[in-house]
Amino acid sequence: MNHENLRLSRNILFRSFLIGMGITAFLALLTFAFFDVWMNWASLLLRLEESKISSMLLTFFTEIRFFLLYLLLTPALAIHWTLKAEEESKKGKDAPNLTIIQAQGASQN
Repeated sequence: MNHENLRLSRNILFRSFLIGMGITAFLALLTFAFFDVWMNWASLLLRLEESKISSMLLTFFTEIRFFLLYLLLTPALAIHWTLKAEEESKKGKDAPNLTIIQAQGASQN
């Protein structure tokens, strides 16, 4: 992959992470704000106990966190650090050449 494809992949993963965090925060806010209202409705509709629904809800938010952190953020950070290291190594290789050229130009004057 060239650098542009890696940058595009990194940006997509970062933005997907941010969008996912926003949606998760919105869902958590709605869940906690209307917990008493919808818990009675959900227990009647699904015919499950409140403790079972709470357990399912906790599992749901744990799986969202796993997905966001390990499948979106971790690869995005790895790609970001790889690109940054490659850019620094390129700058490190180019820097001695520039100083040699500048030194040669100064000695010719």
